[in-house]
Amino acid sequence: MGAQRRLSAEGLEFVRERHLATLSTVRTDGSLHVVAVGFTWHDGLVRIITSRGSQKVLNAVRDGRGAVGQVDGARWLSLSGAIAMRDEPDEVRLAEQLYAERYRTPRPNPERVVLVIEPDALLGSAGLVESA
Repeated sequence: MGAQRRLSAEGLEFVRERHLATLSTVRTDGSLHVVAVGFTWHDGLVRIITSRGSQKVLNAVRDGRGAVGQVDGARWLSLSGAIAMRDEPDEVRLAEQLYAERYRTPRPNPERVVLVIEPDALLGSAGLVESA
């Protein structure tokens, strides 16, 4: 992660609480495509389950950059970096399990894929991020 920043214990708790977030990807014209998502944080990666043909997947595959932002009152986090689409059954299953732990069991979706962000920049309100 950029500048060796990482989530503090409080930050780790924040990404386990049930909150929605926004995912920002880049459209073909360079403008931002921002949508509400649920996401999980596990092993230093952000995971978002979605459908294969969604605009966020098309943007992620084409541009390769994405950012997730979560806000709750004065607490906020932004995790951004390289984004990739994964469709391997083990990756999808893991993402579904993590999503079920944080939110609820996802509905069946034969077109499900996972967007994975490997953050290289992590920003947040006081107490949520720390330097290594």
